[in-house]
Amino acid sequence: MNLRQRTIKSEISVNGVGLHTGAKVTLTFKPAPENHGYKFKRIDLPGEPVIDADVDNVSDTSRSTTLTANGASVSTTEHVLAALVGCEVDNVMIELDGIEVPILDGSAIEFVNALESVGFKEQAAEREYYQIPHNIHYSEDDRKVEMVIMPLDEYRLTCMVDYNSPVLGSQHSTISNIAEFKDEIASCRTFVFLHELEMLLKHNLIKGGDINNAIVIVDHDISDDEMKELAKAFNRDDIKVAREGILNNIELRYQNEPARHKLLDIIGDLALIGVPLKGHVMAARPGHAANVAFAKKIKAAIKKDRKKKVQHLYDPTVKPLYDIVDIMNILPHRQPFLFIDKILELTKTYVVGVKNVTMNEEYFKGHFPGAPVMPGVIQIEAMAQVGGVLVLSTVPDPSNYLTYFLKIDKVRFRAQVLPGDTIIFRCDLMEPIRRGIAQMKGVGMVGDKVVMEAEMMAQIARHEKTEN
Repeated sequence: MNLRQRTIKSEISVNGVGLHTGAKVTLTFKPAPENHGYKFKRIDLPGEPVIDADVDNVSDTSRSTTLTANGASVSTTEHVLAALVGCEVDNVMIELDGIEVPILDGSAIEFVNALESVGFKEQAAEREYYQIPHNIHYSEDDRKVEMVIMPLDEYRLTCMVDYNSPVLGSQHSTISNIAEFKDEIASCRTFVFLHELEMLLKHNLIKGGDINNAIVIVDHDISDDEMKELAKAFNRDDIKVAREGILNNIELRYQNEPARHKLLDIIGDLALIGVPLKGHVMAARPGHAANVAFAKKIKAAIKKDRKKKVQHLYDPTVKPLYDIVDIMNILPHRQPFLFIDKILELTKTYVVGVKNVTMNEEYFKGHFPGAPVMPGVIQIEAMAQVGGVLVLSTVPDPSNYLTYFLKIDKVRFRAQVLPGDTIIFRCDLMEPIRRGIAQMKGVGMVGDKVVMEAEMMAQIARHEKTEN
């Protein structure tokens, strides 16, 4: 597993048709900066709207996974996202001149080959995996779906499918780590049962379908007339059924290719969580709807865990990364307007700082002196100062720069902060700093309780000091 984020060295395009629309489409992978993640851009629409590959943007899972945001949609996203995860690419812009990702051969291998043809570029930012701390379960009793992710220091996946079909039977597939994706999973094509195919054709779907990009499992007897209709739909002279019950004598790439493709879909759908995982996924009878519901559950667990994460970083007996003297060498603030006491951790993407709240703070003289409560605006200022350390760490001479607020958004005060409390602030960059503009998400915690949170935008500017 990579320790640092990476993108691709140069852009590369793939051409094909959409499975359901049948429309020609060009998909172009473009390099992206650190912490960008996966994003789709509809270059065929006015304004070229961007759609984040985020599970919260899923709008449909009926036959594939569709994302919708900013007035635009992109469908059949799972194969291309699985290819990116399998190639361990973290940051890429995916441009499309149509609504649907090209189906190609029904697998992810052509996307993988395209990505590998331009090569990969390691980036400076660390890859922040989420290591599953405990089992996370998802189930659907009516569909007999069971999914769980368990703690493991790798990304391992196991999938079992059982459709009560004499042709397909029960199958399972597994990979021990994501490095096996290309050789074991990427080339496995999507599959469909004949009765489903007939229903899709009846509703004028799968216009881009071809027996070369989907395994059609024949689950009932077919009349000659039905054979002719299928041949016509697929622009073929004739269609046959192989002894194995697969339409048109298609040669399976693996005996358990359907199960392997289901595993591919899981990887692609779980990419919508937005962070690389360390854990063992085990899934029985999964589908896109279940995958997305499972992804939402994992994302919620990550969000909850990250809010609690700050408390585990503070040990008053451990020497801080920066003490108050170090902080004053970075920030221009001084008493009584210096509101942080320690910096515990600092990386290129986040910072953790401490504010010890004591009764001798100047503001307690006038802010509810009979029932002292730390003012919310002071909490925001303290968090901003912690974030300022992160921003100023990006310049070689921080004492010659100042940070200015441009915007504060989504502020929430969730609990009172009282004298004697210790607030732990964590500020994470929401995207790379560009032209001196930083956007951060900050959380303040007292013990295991979130007391406040906000999103901030600030600008760093050089400060020309004047001498008396």
